[in-house]
Amino acid sequence: MQIINATTPEQFEQLLAEHPRVLVDFHKDDCPGCRMLDMSLHRVATSAAGQGTTLLRVQLEAVGEAFFRQLGLRQTPTLSLFRDGDEQARLPGFQSPQQIEAAIAQHL
Repeated sequence: MQIINATTPEQFEQLLAEHPRVLVDFHKDDCPGCRMLDMSLHRVATSAAGQGTTLLRVQLEAVGEAFFRQLGLRQTPTLSLFRDGDEQARLPGFQSPQQIEAAIAQHL
């Protein structure tokens, strides 16, 4: 799994256009659930289920709260799965590695 950080809304849109299978991690620094989710994501990144998928990390403090609101995000962490630039699923809150792998298999 390739891991990329998006620091601007424009970069976020560009990366979605460039990568056909994207798992987006919307997070913020001072979020305990985000840190726990990070551990799950690292396990998925090294698993067979994560192969061929790009993990796009988007930090609230970097892109701004207005961008998160524009996307309709209500909490961090939130995972979104995008196929060919279209959002397929949204998973709010902490997700186990097994839940993430199942979502990848189902939606990507």
